[in-house]
Amino acid sequence: MPHQYVIVRHQRVETPRATLDPTVRHRSVGTRARDKRDKLVVDFVATKAAADAAGRGDPTVRVCAPSLPIKLIGPTARSQTDAKAAALRPGTVAWGVKAVGADTSKFDGSGIVVAVLDTGIDRNHEAFKRFKKAELVEKDFTGEGNGDRDGHGTHCAGTVFGGDVGRVRIGIAKNIKRALIGKVIGRKGGSSAAIASAIRWAIENDANVISLSVGVDFPGYQAQLEADGLRPEAATSMALEGYRLTLKVFDAVAEVVNALAPLHQPCLLVAAAGNENGGAETPPFEIAASPPAVSQGFVSVAALGKSANGLSVAGFSNTGADLSAPGVGIISAALGGGLVSMDGTSMATPHVAGVAALWAQKLKAEGQLRPKNYLAAVLNAAVTRPLTKGFKPGAVGAGIVRAPQ
Repeated sequence: MPHQYVIVRHQRVETPRATLDPTVRHRSVGTRARDKRDKLVVDFVATKAAADAAGRGDPTVRVCAPSLPIKLIGPTARSQTDAKAAALRPGTVAWGVKAVGADTSKFDGSGIVVAVLDTGIDRNHEAFKRFKKAELVEKDFTGEGNGDRDGHGTHCAGTVFGGDVGRVRIGIAKNIKRALIGKVIGRKGGSSAAIASAIRWAIENDANVISLSVGVDFPGYQAQLEADGLRPEAATSMALEGYRLTLKVFDAVAEVVNALAPLHQPCLLVAAAGNENGGAETPPFEIAASPPAVSQGFVSVAALGKSANGLSVAGFSNTGADLSAPGVGIISAALGGGLVSMDGTSMATPHVAGVAALWAQKLKAEGQLRPKNYLAAVLNAAVTRPLTKGFKPGAVGAGIVRAPQ
C-alpha cells in the first residue's frame, strides 16, 4: 500500500517579516511583524486514516489523495548530433525555434522567471554559461541531490532558455536571467507529491511559467499495489481511484495557483500530453493525455514533426492537447556538452513554455500580465496554417504555438 498521502490546501497563513527602520536607509532591523497571506500548502501524511482526518471539517483542504508514482515522459528517440557540423553555417537556428517564430520575435524573455521541473540540469553546459549560481536555482525533490543524470532535463531547459551552442541557436527565451530547476524525477522515478511540492516552490520563487514533461505512472501504481498483496481486481480498482484523486490534486494545485496570482504573479502551467499513442501501429489506437497535462488549469502539449506537406502530429503524441509544438528531431543541449536530438511531447512542451515566457514579457511591458490575458494570448496566437491537411483538432489543440512579433 502507498506510504504517503498528499494534502493540498489553499490556506491563509501568518508569515514573519522584517520591517525597515524609517530612520535608517537600506537597513533591515530585527523587528518581527506578521503578514497574513494566502498560500498553496502541500502536506504529507503516512496513512489514509490520517489523510481523511486532516480533511474532515477543514475548509482550507482542497483534496487528499495517495501519492502516485510519476514517470518521465521520456523521448521516443535520442540521437547524438555533431555540434561542429551543425555549426558550419553561421547563424544556424534549430527548426523548432524557427517554427514557433521565436527567431523573428522582438521579445527574448527579459524580466521573466521560468521553471523547469524535470530530471535536473547540467549547469556547466555551454548553453547555460550566462547564469551565475544565484540566477540558476536548483532544488532536489528526489533525495538524489541536484544535477542531471539522465540528460532529459538539460535538453528541455536548453529549448526553453538555453544560449547558443557554438553557432547554433537552441533556446527560445534567450535572455531569461533567472531560472528555477526542480529535480522531480530521479533514477527511481518521482511522485505526484513531489510534483505538487515543486510547483509550490516555483510559485513562491516567482515563476511566470512552469514546464513539466512528466506523467502519472498508472501501470506502475497498479503493480505496486499488487506487490503489496492486493488481488489484481482490487489493485485495478484502487489504482483507478488513486488516478481520479490525482487528477483532483493537480486540478486543485492549478486552481490555487490562479487564485494566488494577485499576491504572487500569473503563472502558466505547461505539461506534456504523453508519448503512448499508437498512430503508427496496426491497427492504430489513441491514448488520451494523462495527469498533470489533462488536469484543469494545465496547458497540455502535443508534438509535431516535419513532413513533405507541412507539419503533422507525431504518431506517438497523445490526444486531447490544448496546443502543439515541434517535438520531432529537436536539437538541444546534451548531458556533458554538445548537442543531442530527441523526439517526444517532452520536447514540444519546452517550446510552449519558452513562447509563454515571451508573451509574459510582452504583456508585462503593457501592464496586462493577468492570468486570463496570459492564457488567452498564448492560446489565441496559435495557428493551423502550417499543419498538413486533414489534421484532427483533438490531436493538435488550437494549433502550433506562436511567439509574439
